[in-house]
Amino acid sequence: MNQPMKLQSHVWRYEEGAIHNVTDTIVTEFPITIILNGQEFATLVCSPEHIEELIIGFLASEGIIHHYKEIKELTIIEATGRAIIETHKINKLNVLFHSKRIITSCCGKSRQSFYFYNDARTVKPIDSVNVKISIEQCFHLMQLMQESSDIFQDTGGVHNAALCDRNGIIIARTDIGRHNALDKIYGHCLQRSIPLSDKIIVFSGRISSEVLLKVAKIGCGIVLSKSAPTELALRLAEELHITTVGFLRSHSLNIYTKPDRIDFQNI
Repeated sequence: MNQPMKLQSHVWRYEEGAIHNVTDTIVTEFPITIILNGQEFATLVCSPEHIEELIIGFLASEGIIHHYKEIKELTIIEATGRAIIETHKINKLNVLFHSKRIITSCCGKSRQSFYFYNDARTVKPIDSVNVKISIEQCFHLMQLMQESSDIFQDTGGVHNAALCDRNGIIIARTDIGRHNALDKIYGHCLQRSIPLSDKIIVFSGRISSEVLLKVAKIGCGIVLSKSAPTELALRLAEELHITTVGFLRSHSLNIYTKPDRIDFQNI
């Protein structure tokens, strides 16, 4: 897309007892309205990068599609901020839950409407046992993710997410919305038929129930975060057999659920 991810802005900064007029780097937001089979479906507020991946991942995580091949045509019209999608078939029940929703970039209740019915109905436990990582690999993957985002280093205004294996990052995405970053990863994987059961999600934000459910929909059995989980997220993680690691800092971490995927042998 031609939309910039960041812009320069003049700000007045107070520092060491004085006011300075300086230039700062600010992240941008871009609204994209999804027109699904001729009907306005939802508007996503996002960072203007990897929009096609975002839309595909969003539709899949909301249960509108289950496979990339269900999309007949996808056209992004940047000038009007619209994405025109035609599908071969559609889950009409899931569409009824949407009513021209605006999915903001913040972490409010705008994304919570599906948990009690739709998510509980569609998400299945993660049974993968063929992925196991060491404590040192947890630290290494978090460091790689944090170093991968120039936008975060320049602005501090975005969330980062990465799909990893034990050795490193497979794909990393950045967005002003934490859910968007995960949807971009999901969309990328659906487009390329990337196997996910042996992969790891590394994430910069809080592990909320919504984030945990999204990880389950993507199909990964381990999620690493530098932030905290919520109580509901941990209950869901137990039910869905997901290993959650939080407060992952330079020399410490907390393993909250399913520790059998973490290798303690070389501590």
